[in-house]
Amino acid sequence: MYKHTLCFIKRNEEILMLNREYDPVKGLWNGVGGKIEKGETPLENAIREIKEETNIEVKHDQIQFKGIIKWEDSSYSGGMYIYLVELLSEFTYQTPKKASEGILDWKEISWILSDYNYGVGEMIPKFLSKILHNELILEHNFVLSNHKLIDYRNEELAK
Repeated sequence: MYKHTLCFIKRNEEILMLNREYDPVKGLWNGVGGKIEKGETPLENAIREIKEETNIEVKHDQIQFKGIIKWEDSSYSGGMYIYLVELLSEFTYQTPKKASEGILDWKEISWILSDYNYGVGEMIPKFLSKILHNELILEHNFVLSNHKLIDYRNEELAK
């Protein structure tokens, strides 16, 4: 079992992103999420973290498990569960908004996926379009060298 979740909250063609104030990936735009507490399932964690970081209440039937992200570098490895929430187009949430973990703001999906956007973690553009537009639940495998991405592969997660 992995120790963290990462959640993407989508409304129309935007994703609510967090510009992180703290490590890891301080200063980069990312989804919301966090560490799974003892006795908590990954799904329960995702719902709790969304509420804590955004004050948005999500019910179990609004959130989809979209797979796992795994990474390895010469000195460490890890992984996390990925979730997606798709909000109704009329859902209102004013941004930018200062939160405990950083600044929340709606970002256009095309902006997040841009080849020349160095403001998001380098893994996100590799897997985000797949979790948004693919019904399959995937395992995303990243290989890093000195914290730089050198390889990415994905495969369908065994059911």
